[in-house]
Amino acid sequence: MASVPFSLPPDYWQTFFLDKKDLEFLSTYLFENETPLTEKELLPVMIGERIRNEREALVKQQRSIGKMYLPEGHYLVGESLVFPALNWKKGKIISSRPGVNPSTGEFEVIEVEFAGESSRLMAAGLANHKLNQPVEISVDDPLLNPDNVIKTYGPDLEQKLNTALSGDNGLVKVAARWFPRALLVDINVGQLNLAEAVLDEAAAGKPLTTTALIDQLEISGNVNPKLIEFSMNYALQEDGRFDEVGPSGEVLWFLKRLEPHDVQQIPSPLRYIEIPYNRSILTHEMLALETELDDELAGNQPPAGEVDEVTISLSYPHWRAGTLPVSARVRSLFPTAYESPRVRFTLVDGQSSEEIQAWVVRQHGYVVGLGPLYQKYGLIPGSLISVTRGKKPGQAIVTAKTRRPTRDWVRTVLVGSDGRIVFAMLKQNLTAELNERMVVAVPDPAGVDEACEQIAQQHLSFEQLVADMMRELVKLNVQGHVHAQELYSAINIIRRCPPGALLAFLTSSSSYRHVGDLHYRLAEPEAENA
Repeated sequence: MASVPFSLPPDYWQTFFLDKKDLEFLSTYLFENETPLTEKELLPVMIGERIRNEREALVKQQRSIGKMYLPEGHYLVGESLVFPALNWKKGKIISSRPGVNPSTGEFEVIEVEFAGESSRLMAAGLANHKLNQPVEISVDDPLLNPDNVIKTYGPDLEQKLNTALSGDNGLVKVAARWFPRALLVDINVGQLNLAEAVLDEAAAGKPLTTTALIDQLEISGNVNPKLIEFSMNYALQEDGRFDEVGPSGEVLWFLKRLEPHDVQQIPSPLRYIEIPYNRSILTHEMLALETELDDELAGNQPPAGEVDEVTISLSYPHWRAGTLPVSARVRSLFPTAYESPRVRFTLVDGQSSEEIQAWVVRQHGYVVGLGPLYQKYGLIPGSLISVTRGKKPGQAIVTAKTRRPTRDWVRTVLVGSDGRIVFAMLKQNLTAELNERMVVAVPDPAGVDEACEQIAQQHLSFEQLVADMMRELVKLNVQGHVHAQELYSAINIIRRCPPGALLAFLTSSSSYRHVGDLHYRLAEPEAENA
């Protein structure tokens, strides 16, 4: 079977955008099927329809360019033809004569003139020839193959689909699914008030599924149950009292006013005032340290993929806030969601098997709810914590790596008589395995909070804060140098700072000298003044 060498432009799907016809088709499809669908489910529908339209357009284009040459045909001198096998060139017949070939039978030889080329001889009236077979659009064209298009361009097309559907007022989206607004079942204010009361009392502080709420509200009628569920989800989504907090694939509703404060607002120790810096100057060694530190603010960190366990060194900001970072390394171990900015889930204490209700704040990259566990095991900044995949969906296991209590010398943060943050090596009671470069004991957290507030009110520059911490840490090291990780741990006590910003500053500043293996010392003039 011959194929038409017509094809879509090479960048067709890269430059593709949905037009009015695409949106009308998808709206009709959703209306007729009465089933809410995600972008991933709608994508093959949209691509299939667009490819069907493009195939039809290519066939029309092929038919519009002129009479097509087939070897079995008979043609007159002066007639113009299109030759599919010659990349659809047009030619004009300038002569015709009988052909001579005893094995072939009677046929004709036509001489065809092509613009800008020498003439060519072609066969005509030839009944048996492979080019006589029907001409169709090639099914092998990867740009016209739905599976190949989805495989190659799927994520980008899903994003474009989401953008286009979001601009259609006739469609609504709930829990990542789209549906025509006109088909929604009306959920009135009285029913929403009752839903609030159900979540407030009957749920005992736990989120409920949409189905459970519908059963409590006794919503019924001769309507598709899925349609009632979707309509209820939409009504709850549009009401500011409710929050959808379920992990991917599960819709759970909760009352916003019952959520912990640190879920609704970023805890003070985690609040970050952006520090501009140039990531291109970071070395491979620096980027490796950035990954190891598990800072949720680390830039350009791709997901680490599926892992079963990650050990985190607890930083001061997360210790003080009772949180954990959702870094690239641990992201796959915590529940996520299609759209919900906050996800309620269960943490399991790996030592006692006690279940802890926790929250993933996806937008800002942290987990809320670990403060009691830190207190329970006497953890301090620098303590090692293991995060393991839960045995059930929607769970994660957190294990404090404790040890027999011992007293040992450790870097300790204190508040000086002038209100400044200072460090000293003091003996402390230690109950967990530690990252020696991250560890810092905090005997008076409230005092440190007050000192940090006073420092913030002074509006000291980032450069000045780094210099102050560097001078403090240098005093504790006989070699007179400080590892970047130690400085990172210290600076984050007084100001939230991602590792990349600190490393870029140390690299670009003339006030610090790299002495190898990410150890830095003050430049000589600075050292003399310290």
